[in-house]
Amino acid sequence: MKKTLSIITAVLLTVTITFSQEKEKEKPPIGSAPKNFVLPKKETITLENGLKLVMIPYGAIPKATIAVSIKSGNIHEKKDQVWLSDLMADLLKEGSTSMNAKEIANKMAEMGGNLDVSVRPHNTNLNTSVLFEFAPDAIHLIGDILKNPKWPETEIERLKNDMKRNLTVALSRPQAQANKEFFGRLYPDHPYGQSYSTNTIIDSFSIEDVKNFYTENYGAQRTTVYIAGRFDKNKVKEAVEKALGDWRKGPESNYPVAQAKTDPSVQIIDRPDAPQSTIYYGLPVVGPSDPDFISLEVTNSLLGGSFGSRITSNIREDKGYTYSPRSTISANYKSGIWYESADVTTTHTGASIQEINKEIIRLQKEAPSVEELDGIKNYESGIFVLRNSTPQGIINQLSFLDRHDLDESYLKDRVKNIQSVTPEKVVEMTKKYINPDKMTLIIVGDKKKVQQQVQEVIKPESLKQ
Repeated sequence: MKKTLSIITAVLLTVTITFSQEKEKEKPPIGSAPKNFVLPKKETITLENGLKLVMIPYGAIPKATIAVSIKSGNIHEKKDQVWLSDLMADLLKEGSTSMNAKEIANKMAEMGGNLDVSVRPHNTNLNTSVLFEFAPDAIHLIGDILKNPKWPETEIERLKNDMKRNLTVALSRPQAQANKEFFGRLYPDHPYGQSYSTNTIIDSFSIEDVKNFYTENYGAQRTTVYIAGRFDKNKVKEAVEKALGDWRKGPESNYPVAQAKTDPSVQIIDRPDAPQSTIYYGLPVVGPSDPDFISLEVTNSLLGGSFGSRITSNIREDKGYTYSPRSTISANYKSGIWYESADVTTTHTGASIQEINKEIIRLQKEAPSVEELDGIKNYESGIFVLRNSTPQGIINQLSFLDRHDLDESYLKDRVKNIQSVTPEKVVEMTKKYINPDKMTLIIVGDKKKVQQQVQEVIKPESLKQ
């Protein structure tokens, strides 16, 4: 019997030790301190007409990534021009006076790439990635499109119909409805509040409108040619000089500065019998050029901007009210908006807002632990470095600097500045910028089921419709 007990004891001891060892193995290794991002060496040249060329030799893959960025986008549209810049970009893709759309596509394919033309609030971008020996040819092709657009009038009705169809599809989604109302309230007198056009506005567009918008907003002074990857510097310089050196100067860069409106109010857009409510909940904060911005980004990541954030853990993991909540800082020019967005179950709409407020107030009163904050800071540092691991990523970061009037120290010191954020700084940022009493709340959902819930968790003075 004693022998049996000894065997059992030995087995239990072995199991305990083994289990303990396995538990030790499960612990993730302690990571080394994140390193600051090292910006690759680059060369910047400014042509006589004001156009800039930025060359960034990078990597070993024999491809060149080219991005021609014009500082003209939706921000330059008047109230009766919403999406006119998008129509202009669509027409640019239709070809130049020497090449049609099919010929452009074929030429790009021969170079190992394709041409993408996209419009953003602040920029219009013509992007491609080609085999390195074709970089000069790609620059010539893009230069021809920019300087000599054909503006085929025969295509405008088709493109306008496509835009109206896309608009109808977009606005059938509750997320787009909430977005439109939310930003319209916070930026009532600025293009940032004009997220979506209307059929009437789109129908009014003519070829003359497109040509005038091009003349008023396009030109060398607003244009930067970025090239990153493998390429011949001398041939690229020569190509840019020939392709765009004689382009007219055009207007100087000019972004109208927005004054976002603090509007503590609630708007419920009725969607009868909807099983979910779409929530947009936020307020104006600072933009990327403000000294507080990086600290605020870290605070946002901890609060609701990352998968392991507090709001996400609360209303997704613990409560099961929603699948994909997220808080975001909309980084505009000299301006910003913090907002939480989520699709929550209709029956838990009020409770979701209550829990979001609870997490905000908790972070205003109690500093996060060093361990929790370190995890967030390492996540933010890692994501930043990852974004800069490709030629396109580096171009995007340099374009961001140019767009927001920032110098290179913003990139070079970003990891250091992220890592310097303290628990006390997080509390300070939350108190300073994220105040539930100043929030605009937009809900798209079943009004008869949602309204009473909202009245129970939002201050009465905010319940103006």
